[in-house]
Amino acid sequence: MIPADTFYAGLFKVAAAAAGFLTDSSGRVLLVKPGYRDHWGWPGGHIDEGESPEVACGRELAEELGLTRPVGRLLVVQWVPPLDDRPIPLVHFLFDCGTFEDGTGEDGTGVVLQEEELDDYGFFTAEQAASVMPAYLVARLTAAQRARATGETVYLPAAVAE
Repeated sequence: MIPADTFYAGLFKVAAAAAGFLTDSSGRVLLVKPGYRDHWGWPGGHIDEGESPEVACGRELAEELGLTRPVGRLLVVQWVPPLDDRPIPLVHFLFDCGTFEDGTGEDGTGVVLQEEELDDYGFFTAEQAASVMPAYLVARLTAAQRARATGETVYLPAAVAE
């Protein structure tokens, strides 16, 4: 029998991340521009050790945007194969975090960007997002819109990211 520590040490490694899908009253999605990469994405990030995806989502929204939001149901799970800037695959969980009315959070405060990590934020239609995001993230966006409208959860396979 293989000892558990030996068995698990030899397994394939995967990064896990979670993010929040927030929209304004017209349905445009809130995206952030990190200072460490060229494209826009969702507020969110890697899941810390011992943390569940939904807890990571809430933590990241608070850290990156200064917002305390209820983390709703899972909209999209996406498997992203290794990329040039990330040599291991990623599984990404995108949660519904509601509608962001009039630029303020539930507590009445606005977005406060995490300056050391983010350069900007904005609200985008899917068409606008297509010009600032890679195709696999645009696929995640349209899947999230569909999932929110239909009540389903969408799984996006590796083929979407290739």
